[in-house]
Amino acid sequence: MRNRYRFSVFLLLGMLPIFSNCSSDSNSQGNTMDEDSDPIPLVFPEGSNISTAIIVPEGYERSKVTSNSFAEYLRKLPLKPAGSPVLRHNGELKDNQNAHVAVVDLPIGKKNLHQCADAAMRLRAEYLWKRGLYSQIHFNFTSGFRADYSKWKEGYRIVLNGNDATWVKNTTASNSYDSFWKYLETVFSYAGSLSLSKELKAVGLDEMEIGDVFIRGGTPGHVVMVVDMAVQPQSGQKLFLLAQSFMPAQEIEILKNPNSNSLSPWYSLDFKGDLQTPEWLFYRNELKRFN
Repeated sequence: MRNRYRFSVFLLLGMLPIFSNCSSDSNSQGNTMDEDSDPIPLVFPEGSNISTAIIVPEGYERSKVTSNSFAEYLRKLPLKPAGSPVLRHNGELKDNQNAHVAVVDLPIGKKNLHQCADAAMRLRAEYLWKRGLYSQIHFNFTSGFRADYSKWKEGYRIVLNGNDATWVKNTTASNSYDSFWKYLETVFSYAGSLSLSKELKAVGLDEMEIGDVFIRGGTPGHVVMVVDMAVQPQSGQKLFLLAQSFMPAQEIEILKNPNSNSLSPWYSLDFKGDLQTPEWLFYRNELKRFN
C-alpha cells in the first residue's frame, strides 16, 4: 500500500434548483467529529482523483465496478489539489470549510444554479453525454414537464407560459458541450430535490450501489451522492463515500464523516439510526437510484 500522508482540505457539495432549494450552508448541522485517538489518515495528497486520493481503510478493498460504468466514472472524478477550499459560483469561499476532505475539479458555471440536486443530475447527465447515451438524458421540472436532451440537441428550446412548458424549434441542432451545459442550466432552474425525488427509485441500504443518492425532496431539501464504495472481503462489511453541492451554488465536495474521525471520510453501511452528514441528517429510507 502506498505511504499515507496527513492533509486537510475544505469542501462541500450542494445543489438544488430554484423550485426546491437546499438549506443554506449558514444553517449547517452537526459539524463536530468524534475524538478517536490518532487515526491513520485516509487521504493521499498526491492523488488526482477519488480512486487515487482516498485510501481504503486497512482490511478493505474497493468494490468491483464494470468498465465504463457510472460507478467507474464517479470513482475517477478529478480532484483539485490537496487543501483547496470549496468555492461558490461567484468565486467566494463557502462559509463552512470544515465539511470536506477534497474538492471535485469540475466547473460549475457563474450562475447561482449548481446546488445539491443539480450536482447529482449534472454528474448523471455528463456521464451519459460522454457515453453518447443522449436518449437517457432527461429530467422532470417541478411542474412535471419532461425535459429531454435528445430534443434540445435537435434545436428545440423550452418556452414557458406560466406553469406550462412547450418545445419550440428555434435554433440550429448542436451537440456541443456549450449547448449541453445550457440545457443543464435550464434543468437546474426548473427542477430540484422535490422533482428529482419523485423520479428516482427507492432502494434499501443493503442494495446500495455507487451512484445512488440520499435525497430529501422539499424546500428546503438536500441530496448527497454515493461516489465510491469499499468492502471487507471476510465479513462483507461495506463502506461508502459521499459527495455534495449546496446552496448558494458551490463546487462539489467529498464529505467528511462527522461520526467517526478514524473512519472518515468513509461511512459504514452498518450505521445505526439516521445518517448524519456534516450539514444534513437523512432518514434511513431516503436512499434512491437513477432509473
